[in-house]
Amino acid sequence: MTRTVIVLWSVPRSRSTAFFRMMLQRGDHIAVHEPFSTLAEHGAADVGGRIAHDEAGVVAALRELADRAPVFVKDTTDARYPAVLADEAFLGGLARSAFLIRRPAETIPSYYAVNPRVRSEQIGFTHLRELFERVRSLTGTTPPVIDAEDLVAAPETTVARFCALLGLQFLPEAMTWPAGDRPEWQATRRWHADVARSTALTRRPPSHAVDLDAVPHLAGYLAHHEPVYRELRRHRIRPAGERP
Repeated sequence: MTRTVIVLWSVPRSRSTAFFRMMLQRGDHIAVHEPFSTLAEHGAADVGGRIAHDEAGVVAALRELADRAPVFVKDTTDARYPAVLADEAFLGGLARSAFLIRRPAETIPSYYAVNPRVRSEQIGFTHLRELFERVRSLTGTTPPVIDAEDLVAAPETTVARFCALLGLQFLPEAMTWPAGDRPEWQATRRWHADVARSTALTRRPPSHAVDLDAVPHLAGYLAHHEPVYRELRRHRIRPAGERP
């Protein structure tokens, strides 16, 4: 029996790997780390032991994994995934998508600190919105959106609502984990130093200090992506008790 595959699509530097670490701690899913973005950057991706060389190959590998056990995928939208967008059976059927956003004023300097050559499209909001709109069109429903600020301000209630919307049992014991590297992100380890030191979904002081106004092209990135962030944020999962 092929189960649905839960996919968390996120902009880069949005605490998505900490969310992935929490899902690993649950122990009830095969957790797949960034297969589409790994493919886009390296030309191949290992998906549960199967090497995929194109987006269709990644989807086929995920389908095989879903024949064995529940699957959770976390991926980022540094790149655009045209074959995924065109795959109605995946986005409208096999996958149950959720989306993770974070203020561009935080994601842009975080990305720049790791890769000073970052291009505007790699910030990821326009790619994320395109996926969001495609999923909404194919499914006829608005998929869940998590704001990273809520994830660290109210982690248990935010994750509990995510679980309820995706048909998962909330496991409080998965909200903490031992610090340390994981084999799932060794290929991109330099991006995940902060989460390797983490033990929970908590707010951490930034390890970088970039004045966006002092770097003109980054200020341009912010002006471009901020409206998209605000548009997606209108659909966010709201913490318990917060009024619309």
